[in-house]
Amino acid sequence: MAGEIVVIFDFDRTLIEDDSDRWVVTNMGLTQLFNQLRPTLPWNSLMDRMLEELHIRGKTIEEISDCLKSMPLHPHVIEAIKSAHALGCDLKIVSDSNMFYIKTILEHHGIYECFSEITTNPSVVDNRRLRISPFSPSPHGCDLCPPNLCKGRVLDRIQASTTESGRKRQLIYVGDGMNDFCPTLKLVERDCVMPRKNFPLWNRIMKNPQLVRAKIHEWGKGEDLARIMLELITNESH
Repeated sequence: MAGEIVVIFDFDRTLIEDDSDRWVVTNMGLTQLFNQLRPTLPWNSLMDRMLEELHIRGKTIEEISDCLKSMPLHPHVIEAIKSAHALGCDLKIVSDSNMFYIKTILEHHGIYECFSEITTNPSVVDNRRLRISPFSPSPHGCDLCPPNLCKGRVLDRIQASTTESGRKRQLIYVGDGMNDFCPTLKLVERDCVMPRKNFPLWNRIMKNPQLVRAKIHEWGKGEDLARIMLELITNESH
């Protein structure tokens, strides 16, 4: 049954067509400052500094929201998310973006309520200024993941909570980046991983596919993601 399937998505360049952090940097005129500061700050601190700069320049939260709402999201992916949710799948996001960006984009496209859980870097509006902080304020000890978020640890927790009536539910993990490799290694034989072809996760898996116990289903464009995901859900539901 589809209700026994958990689909876990990365966000940037997976659910959405581009990278949300870089989308704001590029479209709100921060590229020069970003390039200047990139070698000097950790990513989360850099993104928080970019948002501070927008505040200094008088940009409002609403303007940042409008920028995010112009982010492309493939219509086939939107429909596939709605279909998977309607079939009873448990949909989750694990992302190195931030809650404000993700919620704004998903709400704009009418699919925020389809997700039961979003694990990402927290954000807060403080005196009309958007602030981002790291998901993990202290080191997590994983060499495969960035210091602020180990997606493998998140997957461990999801796996531990997916026992239903004594039966483990199947996981489908969809991602593109190098930080998606750690959770991929946690998947077992009944699970599936969907790496985006010619992106870092796919390249890393292809170097040594024997390390991955889950079934591998590569995808390229949004329509491929939508089709393959729904095929997997339909096949596993029978």
